Amino acid sequence: MHWLVKIVLVIAGNGCALWIANKYSAQYVPGFILHTTWAQLAVIALILALLNFILKPILTLILGPLIVLTLGLGILIVNAVIIYLLPVIAGHLDFLHGSITIETIPALIFTTLIVSAINFVIHLAV
Repeated sequence: MHWLVKIVLVIAGNGCALWIANKYSAQYVPGFILHTTWAQLAVIALILALLNFILKPILTLILGPLIVLTLGLGILIVNAVIIYLLPVIAGHLDFLHGSITIETIPALIFTTLIVSAINFVIHLAV
């Protein structure tokens, strides 16, 4: 597949994952709030894709022994750190300030599980 199509699919998948996490978080685990337009959601998905591209290999390298000891479940810690940093980085942009918040640890875990599962399926397909 062409590399540009892969990038667009990853960004669209991140946007869908965040939207799904927001929709079901209100029902099951409150604390993840996403107040965005479609354009803002696309920018937040782009930021998440950039964090996954830049920060995830560094954190995976640093936390490598923990990931091996937990038989791969430590990668969820890496994904949780990236999801936790997403509202921090988005909060520094003027047009995204307050558009995404994570209030509780269970909401962070729930969001991490949903985004990780959808990203896993997208990376298998691409």
